[in-house]
Amino acid sequence: MTDFFMTVRGRSGDGYSNRLGPAKFLCVPDKEQPTKEYEESFTAWMKKVRAASGASSDKKGNVVFFVHGYNTEVMDMERRHHDITKGLKKAGFKGAVIGFDWPSNGRTLEYVFDRLDARAAANHLMSYGIRPFAERQEPDCDVNVHVLAHSMGAFLVREAFDYADDDNATAQTSWTMSQIALVAADISSKSMKDGSANSRSMIRRATRITNYFSKHDEVLSISEIKRVGVSRRLGRVGAPDARSEKVVNLDCSDLYKASPDLHGTTDSHRWYFESPRFYKDLTATFVSNLDRDVIAGREPAAGGLRLA
Repeated sequence: MTDFFMTVRGRSGDGYSNRLGPAKFLCVPDKEQPTKEYEESFTAWMKKVRAASGASSDKKGNVVFFVHGYNTEVMDMERRHHDITKGLKKAGFKGAVIGFDWPSNGRTLEYVFDRLDARAAANHLMSYGIRPFAERQEPDCDVNVHVLAHSMGAFLVREAFDYADDDNATAQTSWTMSQIALVAADISSKSMKDGSANSRSMIRRATRITNYFSKHDEVLSISEIKRVGVSRRLGRVGAPDARSEKVVNLDCSDLYKASPDLHGTTDSHRWYFESPRFYKDLTATFVSNLDRDVIAGREPAAGGLRLA
């Protein structure tokens, strides 16, 4: 299995640092670490990603950009990306997963600096990642482009769409994303109100946004006010009632409570990526074309749906 990466970290020897650098594109063999050795030209890299997407003359392919959160070193990103790729494939996903790796200091106390790095990396994600795939569709190779963003990665993605619409040429181009999945999103809940300037561009460009959240998320607790600010977080309380119809609120609180085997192996902020049930729903979100209300295992709940 080949792991696909796009990194905007600067180089440090043959590896990568916690400083922002030019976009680089990697095809990393299974069980190997991301290094300069596996960098390829954008054209060669995109050709391999398209081949792995499953696209053909009679079938659309699928590409998922995974955007990690704060406090993530290169090796942590590589392990998470590998786990996500395996989890999706085991759930039936047939496509390519691209890990978008941005400078994150790997230390909880540097949250503010990670947030600044996320903002700086957002334009790279859009310019060299999402937009080229969304715009360069071919008659015999059509690809659905999705985004999976965890924690502060949701902030980065939101900023990326905002930057895209600030560019006149890009704003006037007709392109859309297929699905955006926000997991334990570290952005304010109120920013997802319909018409909010903060999320307007992201919502406009997406076919659907699914917000996976849990009320048991301790990292996004208000007790962490020194880190995230005073606004209640989307990944802990969900999107407000006055949200766009494109936004799906999916409460995963009960699933977390019913999965005590995960409580000892990961924290309440990252447990999703250890859950087969989560990957099953995520795969259906990306590829099933079913309406939000009829995806198996979802039930009506206050303010939206719950994952059982």
